[in-house]
Amino acid sequence: MLLTELVDTSNAVQAASGRLDKTARIAALLTRLAPDEIEIAVTFLSGAMRQGRVGIGWAAIRAAASTPAAETPSITLHDVDRTLGQIASARGGGSSRARAGLLTDLLSRATRPEQDFLVRLLHGELRQGALEGVMVDAVAKAARARAAPLRRAVMMAGDLASVARAVIVDGEPALARFAVQLLRPVQPMLAESAADLEEALRDAGDPLVEQKLDGARIQVHKAGDDVHVFSRTLKEVTDAVPEVVAVARASPRRELVIDGEVIALQPSGTPHPFQITMRRFGRRLDVDRLRADLPLTPFFFDCLFVDGTSLLDEPLERRAAALSESLDGRAIVPRLVRPGAVEAAGFLEQTLAAGHEGVMVKTLEAPYAAGRRGAAWLKVKRARTLDLVVLAAEWGSGRRRGWLSNLHLGARDDERGGFVMLGKTFKGLTDELLGWQTREFLAREIGRDEYTVYVRPDLVVEIAFNDLQESPHYPGGLALRFARVKRYRGDKTAAAADSYDTVRRVYTQMTGLNAPARR
Repeated sequence: MLLTELVDTSNAVQAASGRLDKTARIAALLTRLAPDEIEIAVTFLSGAMRQGRVGIGWAAIRAAASTPAAETPSITLHDVDRTLGQIASARGGGSSRARAGLLTDLLSRATRPEQDFLVRLLHGELRQGALEGVMVDAVAKAARARAAPLRRAVMMAGDLASVARAVIVDGEPALARFAVQLLRPVQPMLAESAADLEEALRDAGDPLVEQKLDGARIQVHKAGDDVHVFSRTLKEVTDAVPEVVAVARASPRRELVIDGEVIALQPSGTPHPFQITMRRFGRRLDVDRLRADLPLTPFFFDCLFVDGTSLLDEPLERRAAALSESLDGRAIVPRLVRPGAVEAAGFLEQTLAAGHEGVMVKTLEAPYAAGRRGAAWLKVKRARTLDLVVLAAEWGSGRRRGWLSNLHLGARDDERGGFVMLGKTFKGLTDELLGWQTREFLAREIGRDEYTVYVRPDLVVEIAFNDLQESPHYPGGLALRFARVKRYRGDKTAAAADSYDTVRRVYTQMTGLNAPARR
Protein backbone atom coordinates (compact mmCIF):
# COMPACT_ATOMS: atom_id res chain seq x y z
CA MET A 1 0.00 0.00 0.00
CA LEU A 2 1.19 3.51 -0.76
CA LEU A 3 1.78 5.76 2.23
CA THR A 4 -0.56 8.35 0.73
CA GLU A 5 -3.58 6.10 1.38
CA LEU A 6 -2.73 5.87 5.07
CA VAL A 7 -2.06 9.62 5.25
CA ASP A 8 -5.44 10.35 3.67
CA THR A 9 -7.09 8.11 6.27
CA SER A 10 -5.15 9.75 9.09
CA ASN A 11 -6.23 13.22 7.95
CA ALA A 12 -9.84 12.09 7.61
CA VAL A 13 -9.74 10.61 11.12
CA GLN A 14 -8.29 13.83 12.48
CA ALA A 15 -11.09 15.83 10.87
CA ALA A 16 -13.86 13.43 11.96
CA SER A 17 -15.73 14.44 15.10
CA GLY A 18 -17.44 11.18 16.01
CA ARG A 19 -15.90 7.99 17.33
CA LEU A 20 -17.96 5.79 14.98
CA ASP A 21 -16.79 7.78 11.97
CA LYS A 22 -13.15 7.49 13.02
CA THR A 23 -13.56 3.76 13.62
CA ALA A 24 -15.20 3.15 10.24
CA ARG A 25 -12.50 5.04 8.32
CA ILE A 26 -9.65 3.15 9.99
CA ALA A 27 -11.41 -0.22 9.57
CA ALA A 28 -11.90 0.44 5.86
CA LEU A 29 -8.17 1.02 5.45
CA LEU A 30 -7.24 -2.08 7.46
CA THR A 31 -9.32 -4.32 5.20
CA ARG A 32 -7.28 -3.19 2.18
CA LEU A 33 -3.87 -4.06 3.67
CA ALA A 34 -1.70 -7.03 2.82
CA PRO A 35 -0.99 -9.24 5.88
CA ASP A 36 2.61 -7.99 6.17
CA GLU A 37 1.44 -4.36 6.11
CA ILE A 38 -1.02 -4.59 9.00
CA GLU A 39 1.45 -4.18 11.87
CA ILE A 40 3.12 -1.21 10.16
CA ALA A 41 -0.19 0.56 9.48
CA VAL A 42 -1.65 -0.05 12.95
CA THR A 43 1.51 1.26 14.58
CA PHE A 44 1.62 4.38 12.39
CA LEU A 45 -2.07 5.13 12.93
CA SER A 46 -1.49 4.80 16.68
CA GLY A 47 1.12 7.57 16.40
CA ALA A 48 4.16 5.33 16.90
CA MET A 49 6.86 3.45 15.01
CA ARG A 50 7.75 -0.22 15.26
CA GLN A 51 11.37 0.77 15.92
CA GLY A 52 10.48 2.99 18.88
CA ARG A 53 12.91 5.89 19.10
CA VAL A 54 15.07 5.98 15.99
CA GLY A 55 17.82 8.23 17.35
CA ILE A 56 17.27 11.33 15.23
CA GLY A 57 16.89 14.70 16.92
CA TRP A 58 14.45 17.55 16.43
CA ALA A 59 16.98 19.77 14.66
CA ALA A 60 17.76 17.06 12.10
CA ILE A 61 14.05 16.41 11.55
CA ARG A 62 13.34 20.10 11.02
CA ALA A 63 16.29 20.42 8.61
CA ALA A 64 15.15 17.40 6.59
CA ALA A 65 11.57 18.73 6.55
CA SER A 66 12.71 21.63 4.36
CA THR A 67 13.42 19.16 1.52
CA PRO A 68 11.31 19.94 -1.58
CA ALA A 69 8.33 17.59 -1.78
CA ALA A 70 7.63 15.10 -4.54
CA GLU A 71 4.83 15.89 -6.96
CA THR A 72 3.25 12.42 -7.02
CA PRO A 73 2.96 9.68 -4.36
CA SER A 74 5.36 6.77 -4.74
CA ILE A 75 6.57 5.52 -1.37
CA THR A 76 4.99 2.49 0.28
CA LEU A 77 4.44 1.56 3.91
CA HIS A 78 7.32 -0.90 3.59
CA ASP A 79 9.59 1.84 2.21
CA VAL A 80 8.95 3.96 5.29
CA ASP A 81 9.29 1.08 7.75
CA ARG A 82 12.51 -0.09 6.10
CA THR A 83 14.04 3.40 6.19
CA LEU A 84 13.08 3.89 9.84
CA GLY A 85 14.79 0.58 10.61
CA GLN A 86 17.95 1.74 8.84
CA ILE A 87 17.88 5.04 10.74
CA ALA A 88 17.42 3.26 14.07
CA SER A 89 20.28 0.82 13.40
CA ALA A 90 22.86 3.42 12.31
CA ARG A 91 25.81 3.25 14.71
CA GLY A 92 29.33 4.57 15.15
CA GLY A 93 31.18 7.50 13.63
CA GLY A 94 29.16 9.42 11.11
CA SER A 95 25.90 7.82 12.23
CA SER A 96 24.19 11.18 12.79
CA ARG A 97 24.98 12.23 9.25
CA ALA A 98 23.86 8.86 7.93
CA ARG A 99 20.52 9.11 9.77
CA ALA A 100 19.94 12.63 8.47
CA GLY A 101 20.76 11.49 4.93
CA LEU A 102 18.35 8.58 5.10
CA LEU A 103 15.56 10.82 6.40
CA THR A 104 16.23 13.52 3.80
CA ASP A 105 16.11 10.92 1.02
CA LEU A 106 12.81 9.54 2.34
CA LEU A 107 11.23 12.98 2.62
CA SER A 108 12.45 13.96 -0.86
CA ARG A 109 10.31 11.12 -2.25
CA ALA A 110 7.26 12.12 -0.19
CA THR A 111 4.51 14.50 -1.16
CA ARG A 112 3.81 17.51 1.07
CA PRO A 113 0.97 15.76 3.00
CA GLU A 114 3.21 12.69 3.41
CA GLN A 115 6.09 14.86 4.65
CA ASP A 116 3.81 16.49 7.21
CA PHE A 117 2.62 13.09 8.43
CA LEU A 118 6.16 11.69 8.73
CA VAL A 119 7.53 14.74 10.53
CA ARG A 120 4.69 14.64 13.07
CA LEU A 121 5.19 10.88 13.46
CA LEU A 122 8.90 11.34 14.18
CA HIS A 123 8.17 14.20 16.59
CA GLY A 124 5.66 12.04 18.47
CA GLU A 125 2.98 14.63 17.74
CA LEU A 126 0.60 12.60 15.57
CA ARG A 127 -2.39 13.31 17.83
CA GLN A 128 -5.18 12.55 15.36
CA GLY A 129 -7.85 11.16 17.64
CA ALA A 130 -7.00 7.51 16.89
CA LEU A 131 -6.43 6.57 20.51
CA GLU A 132 -6.01 2.91 21.37
CA GLY A 133 -9.69 2.47 22.20
CA VAL A 134 -10.65 3.69 18.72
CA MET A 135 -7.95 1.54 17.14
CA VAL A 136 -9.17 -1.58 18.97
CA ASP A 137 -12.73 -0.94 17.79
CA ALA A 138 -11.48 -0.42 14.23
CA VAL A 139 -9.49 -3.65 14.26
CA ALA A 140 -12.52 -5.51 15.61
CA LYS A 141 -14.68 -4.07 12.83
CA ALA A 142 -12.13 -4.93 10.14
CA ALA A 143 -11.80 -8.50 11.46
CA ARG A 144 -15.51 -8.91 12.22
CA ALA A 145 -14.51 -9.90 15.74
CA ARG A 146 -15.93 -8.98 19.12
CA ALA A 147 -14.21 -6.06 20.81
CA ALA A 148 -14.08 -7.57 24.33
CA PRO A 149 -11.92 -10.65 23.54
CA LEU A 150 -9.80 -8.52 21.22
CA ARG A 151 -9.20 -5.97 23.98
CA ARG A 152 -8.20 -8.70 26.40
CA ALA A 153 -5.79 -10.20 23.85
CA VAL A 154 -4.15 -6.80 23.45
CA MET A 155 -3.75 -6.55 27.23
CA MET A 156 -2.09 -9.95 27.32
CA ALA A 157 0.15 -9.36 24.31
CA GLY A 158 1.10 -5.83 25.32
CA ASP A 159 0.97 -4.90 21.64
CA LEU A 160 -2.02 -4.03 19.48
CA ALA A 161 -0.22 -4.39 16.14
CA SER A 162 0.63 -8.09 16.48
CA VAL A 163 -2.86 -8.93 17.72
CA ALA A 164 -4.38 -6.93 14.86
CA ARG A 165 -2.49 -8.95 12.27
CA ALA A 166 -3.50 -12.23 13.87
CA VAL A 167 -7.21 -11.44 14.14
CA ILE A 168 -7.55 -9.75 10.74
CA VAL A 169 -5.75 -12.60 8.95
CA ASP A 170 -7.02 -15.60 10.93
CA GLY A 171 -10.22 -14.35 12.55
CA GLU A 172 -11.42 -14.25 16.14
CA PRO A 173 -10.24 -17.82 17.00
CA ALA A 174 -6.66 -16.51 16.69
CA LEU A 175 -7.17 -14.45 19.85
CA ALA A 176 -7.00 -17.63 21.94
CA ARG A 177 -3.21 -17.67 21.50
CA PHE A 178 -2.91 -14.46 23.51
CA ALA A 179 -3.20 -15.49 27.15
CA VAL A 180 -1.08 -14.85 30.22
CA GLN A 181 2.24 -16.53 29.60
CA LEU A 182 5.40 -16.58 31.61
CA LEU A 183 8.20 -14.47 30.13
CA ARG A 184 5.81 -12.50 27.92
CA PRO A 185 4.95 -9.20 29.66
CA VAL A 186 1.42 -7.83 29.82
CA GLN A 187 0.52 -4.18 29.76
CA PRO A 188 0.53 -2.66 33.26
CA MET A 189 -2.66 -1.52 34.94
CA LEU A 190 -2.76 2.27 35.27
CA ALA A 191 -4.28 4.73 37.73
CA GLU A 192 -6.50 7.78 37.54
CA SER A 193 -5.89 10.86 39.66
CA ALA A 194 -8.13 11.84 42.57
CA ALA A 195 -8.58 15.40 43.77
CA ASP A 196 -7.89 14.39 47.39
CA LEU A 197 -7.81 11.47 49.77
CA GLU A 198 -11.43 11.90 50.83
CA GLU A 199 -12.63 11.60 47.22
CA ALA A 200 -10.41 8.57 46.58
CA LEU A 201 -11.63 6.71 49.67
CA ARG A 202 -15.24 7.45 48.78
CA ASP A 203 -14.82 6.19 45.21
CA ALA A 204 -12.85 3.08 46.18
CA GLY A 205 -15.54 1.69 48.47
CA ASP A 206 -13.58 -1.14 50.10
CA PRO A 207 -10.05 0.32 49.98
CA LEU A 208 -6.45 -0.71 50.12
CA VAL A 209 -4.13 2.28 50.67
CA GLU A 210 -0.45 1.99 49.82
CA GLN A 211 2.55 4.26 49.42
CA LYS A 212 3.02 5.73 45.94
CA LEU A 213 6.69 5.58 45.09
CA ASP A 214 8.31 7.75 42.44
CA GLY A 215 10.31 4.93 40.92
CA ALA A 216 10.54 2.95 37.70
CA ARG A 217 7.69 0.52 37.01
CA ILE A 218 8.76 -3.11 36.66
CA GLN A 219 7.08 -6.42 35.86
CA VAL A 220 8.99 -9.53 36.92
CA HIS A 221 8.52 -13.02 35.46
CA LYS A 222 10.04 -16.03 37.21
CA ALA A 223 10.21 -19.57 35.84
CA GLY A 224 12.38 -21.56 38.23
CA ASP A 225 15.71 -19.73 38.41
CA ASP A 226 15.05 -18.00 35.10
CA VAL A 227 14.03 -14.41 35.93
CA HIS A 228 13.21 -11.66 33.47
CA VAL A 229 12.44 -8.04 34.34
CA PHE A 230 10.47 -5.74 32.05
CA SER A 231 9.98 -1.97 32.11
CA ARG A 232 6.74 0.00 31.97
CA THR A 233 7.04 -0.04 28.17
CA LEU A 234 7.57 -3.84 28.22
CA LYS A 235 11.26 -3.62 27.28
CA GLU A 236 13.50 -6.17 28.97
CA VAL A 237 15.84 -4.59 31.55
CA THR A 238 16.98 -7.70 33.44
CA ASP A 239 20.71 -7.04 33.12
CA ALA A 240 20.35 -3.56 34.64
CA VAL A 241 18.62 -4.67 37.85
CA PRO A 242 20.37 -7.63 39.54
CA GLU A 243 18.81 -6.60 42.88
CA VAL A 244 15.36 -7.34 41.45
CA VAL A 245 16.48 -10.70 40.08
CA ALA A 246 17.81 -11.67 43.52
CA VAL A 247 14.50 -10.84 45.24
CA ALA A 248 12.52 -12.86 42.70
CA ARG A 249 14.82 -15.88 42.94
CA ALA A 250 14.38 -15.88 46.73
CA SER A 251 10.63 -16.44 46.34
CA PRO A 252 9.38 -19.93 47.25
CA ARG A 253 7.18 -19.87 44.14
CA ARG A 254 8.46 -21.70 41.10
CA GLU A 255 6.41 -19.60 38.67
CA LEU A 256 5.57 -15.98 39.39
CA VAL A 257 4.56 -12.74 37.67
CA ILE A 258 4.63 -9.68 39.94
CA ASP A 259 4.12 -5.97 39.40
CA GLY A 260 5.99 -3.23 41.23
CA GLU A 261 8.50 -0.41 41.15
CA VAL A 262 12.21 -0.10 41.70
CA ILE A 263 13.65 2.96 43.39
CA ALA A 264 17.01 4.30 44.51
CA LEU A 265 17.00 5.12 48.22
CA GLN A 266 19.40 7.32 50.16
CA PRO A 267 21.12 5.91 53.29
CA SER A 268 18.41 7.62 55.37
CA GLY A 269 15.74 5.61 53.55
CA THR A 270 14.32 8.63 51.74
CA PRO A 271 14.10 8.35 47.96
CA HIS A 272 16.53 9.85 45.50
CA PRO A 273 14.90 12.06 42.85
CA PHE A 274 13.25 10.16 40.02
CA GLN A 275 15.96 11.08 37.52
CA ILE A 276 18.63 9.55 39.80
CA THR A 277 16.72 6.26 39.85
CA MET A 278 16.43 6.42 36.06
CA ARG A 279 20.16 7.00 35.64
CA ARG A 280 20.78 3.66 37.29
CA PHE A 281 17.72 1.90 35.85
CA GLY A 282 18.68 2.69 32.28
CA ARG A 283 22.30 1.56 32.49
CA ARG A 284 23.46 -1.82 31.18
CA LEU A 285 27.24 -1.34 31.50
CA ASP A 286 29.38 -1.43 34.64
CA VAL A 287 26.34 -2.55 36.65
CA ASP A 288 28.38 -4.04 39.50
CA ARG A 289 30.06 -0.71 40.27
CA LEU A 290 26.78 1.18 39.91
CA ARG A 291 25.08 -1.33 42.19
CA ALA A 292 27.60 -0.50 44.91
CA ASP A 293 27.36 3.27 44.38
CA LEU A 294 23.60 3.51 43.79
CA PRO A 295 21.72 0.39 44.84
CA LEU A 296 18.14 -0.12 43.73
CA THR A 297 15.38 -1.42 45.98
CA PRO A 298 12.33 -3.17 44.50
CA PHE A 299 8.88 -2.86 46.03
CA PHE A 300 5.99 -4.94 44.69
CA PHE A 301 2.27 -4.27 44.92
CA ASP A 302 0.52 -6.89 42.77
CA CYS A 303 0.69 -10.55 41.81
CA LEU A 304 -0.62 -11.61 38.39
CA PHE A 305 0.40 -15.27 38.08
CA VAL A 306 1.44 -17.99 40.53
CA ASP A 307 2.53 -21.57 39.75
CA GLY A 308 0.47 -22.08 36.61
CA THR A 309 -2.55 -20.01 37.67
CA SER A 310 -3.48 -16.59 36.32
CA LEU A 311 -4.77 -14.14 38.95
CA LEU A 312 -5.72 -11.33 36.56
CA ASP A 313 -9.45 -11.86 37.06
CA GLU A 314 -9.17 -12.36 40.82
CA PRO A 315 -9.99 -9.44 43.13
CA LEU A 316 -7.11 -7.36 44.45
CA GLU A 317 -7.60 -8.80 47.93
CA ARG A 318 -6.79 -12.29 46.60
CA ARG A 319 -3.84 -11.01 44.57
CA ALA A 320 -2.48 -9.09 47.58
CA ALA A 321 -2.66 -12.25 49.69
CA ALA A 322 -0.80 -14.20 46.99
CA LEU A 323 1.88 -11.51 46.91
CA SER A 324 2.33 -11.72 50.69
CA GLU A 325 2.68 -15.51 50.42
CA SER A 326 5.26 -15.20 47.62
CA LEU A 327 7.71 -12.53 48.84
CA ASP A 328 9.56 -11.34 51.91
CA GLY A 329 7.48 -8.57 53.47
CA ARG A 330 10.34 -6.10 53.03
CA ALA A 331 9.87 -6.34 49.25
CA ILE A 332 6.18 -5.37 49.44
CA VAL A 333 5.16 -1.73 49.31
CA PRO A 334 3.83 -0.51 52.70
CA ARG A 335 0.03 -0.63 52.74
CA LEU A 336 -3.10 -0.51 54.84
CA VAL A 337 -6.13 -2.73 54.25
CA ARG A 338 -9.53 -1.14 54.87
CA PRO A 339 -8.25 1.84 56.87
CA GLY A 340 -10.60 4.45 58.25
CA ALA A 341 -10.39 8.04 57.06
CA VAL A 342 -8.27 9.19 60.01
CA GLU A 343 -5.86 6.27 59.70
CA ALA A 344 -5.53 6.79 55.93
CA ALA A 345 -4.86 10.52 56.40
CA GLY A 346 -2.12 9.77 58.91
CA PHE A 347 -0.60 7.23 56.51
CA LEU A 348 -0.59 9.85 53.73
CA GLU A 349 1.20 12.38 55.96
CA GLN A 350 3.80 9.77 57.00
CA THR A 351 4.36 8.85 53.36
CA LEU A 352 4.87 12.47 52.30
CA ALA A 353 7.19 13.08 55.27
CA ALA A 354 9.29 10.11 54.11
CA GLY A 355 9.78 11.87 50.78
CA HIS A 356 7.40 9.82 48.64
CA GLU A 357 4.85 11.14 46.13
CA GLY A 358 1.64 10.29 47.94
CA VAL A 359 -0.60 7.23 48.17
CA MET A 360 -2.53 4.88 45.94
CA VAL A 361 -6.11 4.04 46.88
CA LYS A 362 -7.25 0.77 45.31
CA THR A 363 -10.53 -1.13 45.30
CA LEU A 364 -10.08 -4.52 46.95
CA GLU A 365 -12.83 -6.17 44.84
CA ALA A 366 -11.38 -5.08 41.47
CA PRO A 367 -9.57 -7.39 39.01
CA TYR A 368 -6.30 -6.44 37.33
CA ALA A 369 -7.25 -4.41 34.25
CA ALA A 370 -4.06 -4.78 32.22
CA GLY A 371 -3.30 -1.81 30.02
CA ARG A 372 -6.27 0.18 31.23
CA ARG A 373 -6.64 3.30 33.35
CA GLY A 374 -9.62 3.42 35.66
CA ALA A 375 -11.15 4.31 38.99
CA ALA A 376 -10.16 0.99 40.60
CA TRP A 377 -6.72 2.57 41.16
CA LEU A 378 -6.60 6.19 42.26
CA LYS A 379 -3.48 8.23 42.99
CA VAL A 380 -3.43 10.99 45.57
CA LYS A 381 -0.50 13.39 45.39
CA ARG A 382 0.20 16.81 46.82
CA ALA A 383 0.86 19.07 43.86
CA ARG A 384 2.90 22.26 43.97
CA THR A 385 2.20 25.38 41.93
CA LEU A 386 4.24 28.09 40.23
CA ASP A 387 3.13 31.30 38.50
CA LEU A 388 4.85 31.19 35.12
CA VAL A 389 4.81 33.21 31.90
CA VAL A 390 3.57 31.90 28.55
CA LEU A 391 6.37 32.27 25.97
CA ALA A 392 4.72 30.50 23.01
CA ALA A 393 2.02 28.01 22.12
CA GLU A 394 1.74 25.22 19.54
CA TRP A 395 -1.25 24.61 17.31
CA GLY A 396 -3.42 21.73 18.50
CA SER A 397 -4.44 18.67 16.52
CA GLY A 398 -7.45 16.37 16.50
CA ARG A 399 -10.33 17.95 18.36
CA ARG A 400 -8.04 20.88 19.31
CA ARG A 401 -7.28 21.68 15.68
CA GLY A 402 -7.52 25.44 15.12
CA TRP A 403 -6.70 26.26 18.73
CA LEU A 404 -3.37 27.19 20.27
CA SER A 405 -2.89 24.47 22.84
CA ASN A 406 0.56 23.35 24.02
CA LEU A 407 2.00 26.13 26.21
CA HIS A 408 5.71 26.95 26.45
CA LEU A 409 6.30 28.00 30.07
CA GLY A 410 9.02 30.21 31.50
CA ALA A 411 10.18 31.58 34.86
CA ARG A 412 11.43 35.13 35.27
CA ASP A 413 15.22 35.37 34.91
CA ASP A 414 16.47 38.01 37.33
CA GLU A 415 20.11 37.17 36.61
CA ARG A 416 20.25 37.45 32.83
CA GLY A 417 16.96 39.07 31.97
CA GLY A 418 14.09 37.54 30.05
CA PHE A 419 12.71 34.12 30.96
CA VAL A 420 13.99 30.57 31.48
CA MET A 421 11.88 27.90 29.79
CA LEU A 422 10.80 25.05 32.09
CA GLY A 423 8.72 22.89 29.77
CA LYS A 424 5.38 22.60 27.99
CA THR A 425 1.86 21.51 28.83
CA PHE A 426 -1.51 21.15 27.13
CA LYS A 427 -3.23 19.62 30.16
CA GLY A 428 -5.97 21.23 32.24
CA LEU A 429 -7.41 23.29 29.37
CA THR A 430 -11.17 23.42 28.85
CA ASP A 431 -12.67 24.29 25.45
CA GLU A 432 -13.61 27.69 26.81
CA LEU A 433 -10.05 28.32 27.99
CA LEU A 434 -8.60 27.10 24.67
CA GLY A 435 -10.74 29.59 22.78
CA TRP A 436 -9.85 32.44 25.14
CA GLN A 437 -6.11 31.80 25.11
CA THR A 438 -6.02 31.40 21.31
CA ARG A 439 -7.50 34.88 20.90
CA GLU A 440 -5.17 36.33 23.52
CA PHE A 441 -2.05 34.68 22.06
CA LEU A 442 -2.78 35.80 18.51
CA ALA A 443 -3.23 39.35 19.78
CA ARG A 444 0.24 39.10 21.34
CA GLU A 445 1.98 37.29 18.45
CA ILE A 446 5.58 38.31 17.83
CA GLY A 447 6.56 35.52 15.43
CA ARG A 448 5.71 32.01 14.32
CA ASP A 449 6.89 28.89 12.53
CA GLU A 450 4.92 26.00 11.06
CA TYR A 451 3.88 24.65 14.47
CA THR A 452 4.33 27.44 17.01
CA VAL A 453 3.17 30.98 17.67
CA TYR A 454 5.59 33.03 19.81
CA VAL A 455 3.94 35.64 22.00
CA ARG A 456 4.73 38.77 23.95
CA PRO A 457 5.54 37.40 27.43
CA ASP A 458 2.97 39.18 29.56
CA LEU A 459 0.39 36.46 30.37
CA VAL A 460 0.88 34.72 33.72
CA VAL A 461 -0.56 31.26 34.30
CA GLU A 462 -0.68 29.23 37.52
CA ILE A 463 0.78 25.78 36.83
CA ALA A 464 0.38 22.78 39.09
CA PHE A 465 3.15 20.18 38.87
CA ASN A 466 4.24 17.09 40.73
CA ASP A 467 8.00 17.28 40.41
CA LEU A 468 11.02 19.05 38.99
CA GLN A 469 13.70 17.04 37.24
CA GLU A 470 17.07 17.71 35.70
CA SER A 471 16.82 18.15 31.94
CA PRO A 472 19.50 18.61 29.27
CA HIS A 473 16.86 20.00 26.90
CA TYR A 474 16.40 23.36 28.63
CA PRO A 475 19.09 25.99 29.27
CA GLY A 476 18.23 26.21 32.98
CA GLY A 477 18.77 22.48 33.43
CA LEU A 478 15.37 21.91 35.08
CA ALA A 479 11.99 20.82 33.72
CA LEU A 480 8.50 20.43 35.17
CA ARG A 481 6.97 16.95 35.48
CA PHE A 482 3.21 16.41 35.08
CA ALA A 483 2.49 20.09 34.62
CA ARG A 484 -1.11 21.27 34.10
CA VAL A 485 -2.91 24.59 33.96
CA LYS A 486 -4.85 25.65 37.04
CA ARG A 487 -5.85 29.18 36.01
CA TYR A 488 -4.63 32.33 34.34
CA ARG A 489 -3.53 35.07 36.73
CA GLY A 490 -5.04 38.25 35.33
CA ASP A 491 -4.11 39.92 38.60
CA LYS A 492 -0.38 39.44 38.01
CA THR A 493 2.07 40.97 35.58
CA ALA A 494 5.08 39.09 34.23
CA ALA A 495 7.24 40.99 36.71
CA ALA A 496 5.30 39.26 39.51
CA ALA A 497 5.76 35.74 38.09
CA ASP A 498 7.98 33.30 39.96
CA SER A 499 11.68 33.67 39.31
CA TYR A 500 14.10 30.97 38.27
CA ASP A 501 15.84 31.34 41.63
CA THR A 502 12.53 30.33 43.24
CA VAL A 503 12.35 27.30 40.95
CA ARG A 504 15.87 26.28 41.94
CA ARG A 505 14.97 26.59 45.64
CA VAL A 506 11.87 24.43 45.13
CA TYR A 507 14.02 21.79 43.44
CA THR A 508 16.41 21.75 46.41
CA GLN A 509 13.52 21.52 48.89
CA MET A 510 11.98 18.62 46.98
CA THR A 511 15.17 16.63 46.36
CA GLY A 512 17.77 17.72 48.90
CA LEU A 513 20.14 18.32 45.96
CA ASN A 514 21.69 21.45 44.51
CA ALA A 515 20.06 22.58 41.30
CA PRO A 516 22.08 21.79 38.16
CA ALA A 517 24.29 24.44 36.62
CA ARG A 518 22.79 26.59 33.90
CA ARG A 519 24.09 26.43 30.36
